[in-house]
Amino acid sequence: MPKRVLTGTVVSDKGDKTVVVRVERRVKHPLYGKIIKLSKKYHAHDDANEFRAGEIIRIEECAPISKLKTWRVVDRIGTAKAAAIEIADPETVATTQSEPSQPAEEKAEKKATKSKAKKAEPADAEA
Repeated sequence: MPKRVLTGTVVSDKGDKTVVVRVERRVKHPLYGKIIKLSKKYHAHDDANEFRAGEIIRIEECAPISKLKTWRVVDRIGTAKAAAIEIADPETVATTQSEPSQPAEEKAEKKATKSKAKKAEPADAEA
């Protein structure tokens, strides 16, 4: 009997020698006739821990490896869409950031002086 082969996206690679793969399939809704996507997650055996989240891989059915794992990773089809970016020099990031805003006390003092100046102007205009 041939082994089933499915294609899906790695959702999680946190387990040791295990990846969680989401396989999507498109089916026609029985009543409304609209094409919808249905997905299912499979736990697959990744012996070398070489696959990362976001990669598109092919998995193959195999004998049970553990309670949840009955699939084995065959090969990689596509790479991850986004990778983590490491900053080599943190000082350059610190210098590009803008100045912190003024404390609330200084802002309150400025508002108070402005309101006093506005109150004093109409009195001067009358005299």
